Amino acid sequence: MADFTLLPDLAVRNLGGSVIAASDESFAERENLINPWPAGHQAETFGRKGQVYDGWETARRRPSALGLKVDDRGHDWALVRLGLPGVIRGVVIDTAWFRGNFPTYASVEACAAEGHPSAEELAARAWVEIVPRSPLTGDAEHRFPVLAARRFTHVRLNIFPDGGVARLRVHGEVVPDPRLLTGLTVDLAALENGARVTGCSNLFYSAPANILAPGLPRHQGEGWETARRRDDGNDWVTVELAARGTPRLVEIDTTHLKFNAPGWAALSGRDARVSEEWTPLLPPTRIQPDGRHRFRLDSAAPPAEVTHVRLDIYPDGGVGRLRVWGELTADGERALRDRWDAFDA
Repeated sequence: MADFTLLPDLAVRNLGGSVIAASDESFAERENLINPWPAGHQAETFGRKGQVYDGWETARRRPSALGLKVDDRGHDWALVRLGLPGVIRGVVIDTAWFRGNFPTYASVEACAAEGHPSAEELAARAWVEIVPRSPLTGDAEHRFPVLAARRFTHVRLNIFPDGGVARLRVHGEVVPDPRLLTGLTVDLAALENGARVTGCSNLFYSAPANILAPGLPRHQGEGWETARRRDDGNDWVTVELAARGTPRLVEIDTTHLKFNAPGWAALSGRDARVSEEWTPLLPPTRIQPDGRHRFRLDSAAPPAEVTHVRLDIYPDGGVGRLRVWGELTADGERALRDRWDAFDA
């Protein structure tokens, strides 16, 4: 199986994830589970609740009476709403820095729910076990492939009986709801709409998939940045769009890239069903550091219908976000509906 950690983390906070409930968070807050950065730690840093941990930590469960079996103490859990619903291909349970207070076992369940249900309403849903009860060790990253080929909106991490988990990563493929996209002008290159990066020339400083993320980049590290070129070439990234569509407007955002933005950028497109050749959509155009650039894709020729785009930057540098606004074609809308139906529970 390919490395599922190369897929987007559907639960991470900066893609819209939220830990909406937990059984207990006496020592460390549940929200830490989905922070986008690796868990940190500073020894002998004590707050009012004890050692400060960059993770989720629950109180010690005690038997209610003498002679009660260890397994009868119950267990703790945390409920996560995925920022980007989709097919889960793998889960990472990271106990970084929890060395004497990690759970003995963990399992993960998932469900699919319409609308915006509360934690109480989700309790009555039908949950599917996607990671069976499995042993954990302290201060370690545990990777679990997931085989359930269904679209999920929520996951529930169960830990047995109690303890601390630094991070929960839920990697998978975005499956957007076609009812929110059809008949509208949409960002064809948005990760939340199902677009994905398929290749790039260089990812020395940061991953190219960042340019498809929702919202504005908060700092330089939340975009795509390449190494400095020492030849006559240029850097590029290719994106498979949410579905076949007609681009109308492109936005190239270099926010926070003040001294390492490209000098120029160009956009090309192709319809993979017809040809592997790239057709220019936006010719090489001068761009500026630390700013948003919008270009209407006017042309005397009929509007291009494409499945992929390629962003070329000259000669190198960084881009915070790429937006490709347009409409889905009729067969593009049909492809989204077919994908939805294929993974609908």
